[in-house]
Amino acid sequence: MLTELVHQKNCKKNNLVTDLSTGEVACSNCGAVSDEKSFDSGPENSLQINENYLTSRVGQKISLKMADMGLSTLIESKNKDATGKTLSTENRRMFYRLRMWDRNSRYKNSSQSYQKAFILLDAIRTKLGLPESVVEHTAYLFRKISGKKLLSGRSTIGIICATTYIACRLTNTPRSLQDVALAGNIKRKTLQSVYRFLVRELDIYPETYNPHEFVSRISKAIHVSEKTERIAFSIVSLCEKKGISASKNPLSIAAAAVRLAVVKNNEKVSQRKISEASGISTVTIRERANEIKNGLGGEI
Repeated sequence: MLTELVHQKNCKKNNLVTDLSTGEVACSNCGAVSDEKSFDSGPENSLQINENYLTSRVGQKISLKMADMGLSTLIESKNKDATGKTLSTENRRMFYRLRMWDRNSRYKNSSQSYQKAFILLDAIRTKLGLPESVVEHTAYLFRKISGKKLLSGRSTIGIICATTYIACRLTNTPRSLQDVALAGNIKRKTLQSVYRFLVRELDIYPETYNPHEFVSRISKAIHVSEKTERIAFSIVSLCEKKGISASKNPLSIAAAAVRLAVVKNNEKVSQRKISEASGISTVTIRERANEIKNGLGGEI
């Protein structure tokens, strides 16, 4: 036990003191040191990133969105061991080579491409408000694309935007093609071209979005009443039953349903405002609304 110290004959006290730097437990009266050392139950990493790690003895979790997946090493430049003693000449030479290899491994081409791509991914995530699951899935797809040697000769921002859109489709996170294109500051046609290429090469067939997922988004953007939003949901459900929304852009169907719901509930919201909120042109909204009215007839 830590309290079992070999005291001097004239020492009758048992005042234990722990040296935090060496972990030794000693008597403060006679200086006798215990054979056993204390164990630090605090956090292992002194550079805490956030409050979640203050009570943990492990570092941050492994993440695909980081270039080194959170497993980076840090070899200090001090040529001293854990007790503060200077390293021998042979050990100094060995650690010099270890530092050089560690530095070179961090700056190899594959790591640099990952660092650039994941910095762009973090910016897109902030603009679109993407959840952690979508970001991790995007990083996984990007690493898979890199492993297939599909990055050469192609824009990194185009690849990362296309993989983000694919991940949104696979995880059923409602983000339109135009949203991702605006967040990545690229043309929509360029994003469509890269998306088709990646879907073909990765052999992925993501399902189309459901128009229900965009009704709330458009309704909140134009500030309509809850009654109007419920009417829009009903119109979309009727369109699905009649097969009117098949092979149509789900965002355009949602925008047209909101437009019809606004007219039915006698709210003063212009068609241009719905167009700006959804990113669908007024001509397309008008055409989809006419198709819905002709297909549903008096059921609206």
